[in-house]
Amino acid sequence: MPQLWIDDRPVEVAPGATLLDAARLAGIDVPTLCYLDGCQASTSCQVCIVKLVDLNRFVPSCGMPAEEGLRVESETAEVHHLRRTALELLLSDHVGDCLAPCYFACPAHMDVPQMLREIGDQDLQAAIATIKQDIALPAVLGRVCSKPCEKGCRRKTADGPVEVCELKRYVADRDLARGEPYVPACQPDTGKGVAVVGAGPAGLAAAFHLRLNGHRVALFEARNQLGGRLRRDFPEQLPVATLDAEINALLLTGIDVHAPTSLGSELSLDKLRRQYDAVLLAVGAEAGQQAAGWGLETARRGIATEAGTFQTGLPGVFAAGCAVRGTAMVVRSVADGKEAAAAIHSFLLGKPITPVTRPFSSRIGKLEHHELEEFLALADSRPPLDQPPAANDPLSLPIVSQQADRCLGCGCVSHGNCRLERYAIQYGAQPQRFQDGRRAFVQVNRHGSVIYEPGKCINCELCIQIAARAQDALGLSFVGRGFDVRIGVPFNHTFEEALGSVAAQCIDACPTGALYLSPLHQRKLARTAAPEDP
Repeated sequence: MPQLWIDDRPVEVAPGATLLDAARLAGIDVPTLCYLDGCQASTSCQVCIVKLVDLNRFVPSCGMPAEEGLRVESETAEVHHLRRTALELLLSDHVGDCLAPCYFACPAHMDVPQMLREIGDQDLQAAIATIKQDIALPAVLGRVCSKPCEKGCRRKTADGPVEVCELKRYVADRDLARGEPYVPACQPDTGKGVAVVGAGPAGLAAAFHLRLNGHRVALFEARNQLGGRLRRDFPEQLPVATLDAEINALLLTGIDVHAPTSLGSELSLDKLRRQYDAVLLAVGAEAGQQAAGWGLETARRGIATEAGTFQTGLPGVFAAGCAVRGTAMVVRSVADGKEAAAAIHSFLLGKPITPVTRPFSSRIGKLEHHELEEFLALADSRPPLDQPPAANDPLSLPIVSQQADRCLGCGCVSHGNCRLERYAIQYGAQPQRFQDGRRAFVQVNRHGSVIYEPGKCINCELCIQIAARAQDALGLSFVGRGFDVRIGVPFNHTFEEALGSVAAQCIDACPTGALYLSPLHQRKLARTAAPEDP
């Protein structure tokens, strides 16, 4: 059996094995996009590249035979740089959004498309669970949010944005009205305790997420009632009963409340630091005037913190919300609470605190009119509501479901399962590095059950090979020349006819989300099959 060395590890392989086979035997994760076990290697994507040390050559490991005595390098800075470059070249020609624009527009980075799909399916229990992964006060925000997600909605430029806040409010109100509101399960007790000072939107959100992470939380509030500026700034928009009900639901996670108890006269920061493993100051816009007395540095807008980590100059003391920003949208304060809780969680576990950054995402950017039409074809054609409903005049479930179906589904259906996305994150690839303009966004077979997006396709040939083996499939082929080569169906037939019984197998093999089952088609089938409510 041939023996070779990969990163100085000896590996024995069977005759006919490739360098990729050898790397896997050695436990080395070499990235692959155009390769799949059982298919012929096309060596087209170049992300599985390795170095032949003695020859000073770089080769795709999926197609290179593993020969006796070879010395190979895989996990070196030089090889990783070339893999990153290969990924960036692929991304430069990639027309797709990993995450929808509304995700980035929302300060709390809620999965808006997922919530809308669940509302469209009238699965309100799933919808409230999705919401509360990121939003601690959805019924409140449904009334007082300045709606940045709707400002970022692609449909805004067509016939009006999806009314995300109204739909979120509906779900949250229905949840509260049940009498037993949804409370996410908390992680096992960590043995760590956190003092959260201030029960406005930032403090309430932070306390909620810290409890979900398994930490003991003591919430200190100077006034008799929790809510902070939510009780003062929105007398017409936010009914007191709604605010009280949402706060009570949040406290069901097991938060220990101390109110009225103010920091300074009754309780010192030094004492809190001795009693708890971490302290979060979410005391509002007045914090800047009091911070010096607490031994904290101040900045122009409030308490000085390290950018992206919410850490103050005192070890174990964090600050968030208006205490840092001076003034902020309520949704921004709620987002601060969530992000500060994540930073404190890392601190309590002894892990480095990763500054808040935007997640990786390939982004299409501004759409041309004809491209927007492609998105609109897969969404409900109804217009938005003529006017928002009154505070005590909720929408009906059928109307809410129809409005949710107006979502264009901008994010990629393969997000989280896409190998191009996975390896781009792993190797730190920059999608814009080689980008100079882009191709048009196109959906092929958009009214069928299988959709193909040429702008995501890397011509890996996997779907062609898989379909070629199926007895009931017409098959696929390459059409066009040069940079215009794309997958096509012979004789103008459909993708359903081309793929036959192996459609799901081809979709699963696609490394970039270029081939997928139509979400609209799947929803229609599911709703047709679902039994009607009695």
